[in-house]
Amino acid sequence: QVQLVESGGDLVQPGGSLRLSCSASILRNNGMNWYRQRPGNQREWVAAIGKTGLHANYAESLEGRFTVSRDNRNNIVYLQMNRLKPEDTGVYICNIPTYNAWGQGTQVTVSS
Repeated sequence: QVQLVESGGDLVQPGGSLRLSCSASILRNNGMNWYRQRPGNQREWVAAIGKTGLHANYAESLEGRFTVSRDNRNNIVYLQMNRLKPEDTGVYICNIPTYNAWGQGTQVTVSS
């Protein structure tokens, strides 16, 4: 069974930054996604990164504020989130689509 573990969520003020991490033993050889579940909303796709890290895609709504990267040596994928807004509040979840594997998520709260 594939296990993904997210971390890095926190309470941050608007305009602040956070870096989320997702770790799993099989990350090295797989592309992966970040999703988020905002209060009262369906789960939405945020970003994707290929298995080498050379290619990444983002939801247009993010307006270039987020960056996904990976450290394949340590089986970690990151989501750097800048200029955070209150509407970014939610649970951020990583996913490996090849295995339909999902983490439990990490809570991000943007509030003053």
